[in-house]
Amino acid sequence: MKLVVAIIQPTKLRAVQSALEKAGVTRMTVCDAQGFARQRGQTPLYRGMEYKSQLLRKITLEIAVNNDFVERTIDIICAAAKTGAEGNIGDGKIFVMPIADTIDLSADVRGPEAV
Repeated sequence: MKLVVAIIQPTKLRAVQSALEKAGVTRMTVCDAQGFARQRGQTPLYRGMEYKSQLLRKITLEIAVNNDFVERTIDIICAAAKTGAEGNIGDGKIFVMPIADTIDLSADVRGPEAV
């Protein structure tokens, strides 16, 4: 079992979510996030005044998948989260971490069946 953590643009959430749903990945946690990386923030206008925003809004997806769904999940997120054909700086990152155990509290099931 693996935990796939994807940080994506907020505008790409619906596309990623529907692409994953078509592939059978229907359980995920979605969190609002703010981050700072190579984009270096932005300088928006508010009431005619410029101000520097160091943190940019992102969406974090946390998806627990069984081993046979890991590569499929990563490929789908990569394809659906890119802006443009080649992708751009700020499109996001994907992290894959091992899960030692999973417990479904409602059904008292442990292991891969709980995912």
